[in-house]
Amino acid sequence: MNAWNRDEISLYKVVDPFVLWTSQIAFAIEGWRQKFGPAVRHWLTAAGEMEALTALAGYAYEHPADVFPEFTDDGALFQAEGLAHPLLPEGQAVRNDLSFGGEMRLMIISGPNMAGKSTFVRAVGINTVLAQCGAPVRARRLRLSLLQVTASICILDSLQGGVSRFYAEITRLKLIVELTRRPLPVLFLLDELLNGTNSHDRRIGAEAVVKSLVARGAVGLVTTHDLALTLMGEDMKPQAANFHFEDHLENGELRFDYRLAHGIAKTSNALKLMRSIGLEV
Repeated sequence: MNAWNRDEISLYKVVDPFVLWTSQIAFAIEGWRQKFGPAVRHWLTAAGEMEALTALAGYAYEHPADVFPEFTDDGALFQAEGLAHPLLPEGQAVRNDLSFGGEMRLMIISGPNMAGKSTFVRAVGINTVLAQCGAPVRARRLRLSLLQVTASICILDSLQGGVSRFYAEITRLKLIVELTRRPLPVLFLLDELLNGTNSHDRRIGAEAVVKSLVARGAVGLVTTHDLALTLMGEDMKPQAANFHFEDHLENGELRFDYRLAHGIAKTSNALKLMRSIGLEV
C-alpha cells in the first residue's frame, strides 16, 4: 500500500462519520438486492445454460466424425454400433457394438482388472447424456429411447459423514430403485456391484436389486469381478445375458484388446498384476 492510499484511507475515516458514506453504500446495496436479488438465480441459470450449449457446440465442432443419435418411442432401448468413450482420443478408442432393450434388458459384464469394463460402462452413460442434450455421440450409429441415466460408479466412503463405502453404495442403489417409479425408464450402470461385502451376501443382494430394477422396467449394465454374479445371466434368460472382456499374455506381458465378447470371462489377472509390480504372491 503506497502513501497516497494510506492518506485516502485516513481522510475517509475522518469524513465518514459526518457524510455517512458507509451507511449510504450499505443502503444502496440493500436497495439493489431487493430490486434485482430475485432475478440473480435466473441470470445464473441462463449463463449456465449458455455455457453448456457453448461446450456442446465446441464438442460437435472438434469431433466432426461423431454422429447424431436417433430417438425412438419403442420403450426402453439402447442400440449402438461402434460405441466408444468420448474423452478418449480417436486413435486410442476401441469401438464396440451393443444392444439391450425390448426382451433383453440386462448385460452382465465380467472380466479381469484393466480389461475395460468400467470405461465401457462410462462410455454408455456419457453417450446417453450427450444424446439427450442434443449433441453428437461417439459412435457410428446410436438408436435409443429417452432414459433416466443412473449410476453407481466409484462410490466412496465418508469419514465426515460416518458412512462406509458399502452403506454409501446401498443408499445410491435405493435412490436408483426409487427413480423407477417415475414415467421415464431408468438406465442403470452398476460398476462392481456390492463390492464392499462378502461373496454370499453380495450375490443375494445384487440379484435382488437387479431383479427389482428389471421388473420395474429398467435396463442396464452390471460389471463384476465376482463370477458368482454371472449366474444371474443364466437364471434371468432371456432378460439377461453375459458378456466379457479378456486379456492375454504376449511376450510375458499382459495385453488387452478391449473388445466386448459374449459369455463369461475365463481369465483373471490379479496375481499377475501383483507380480508385475514386484509383489511376491
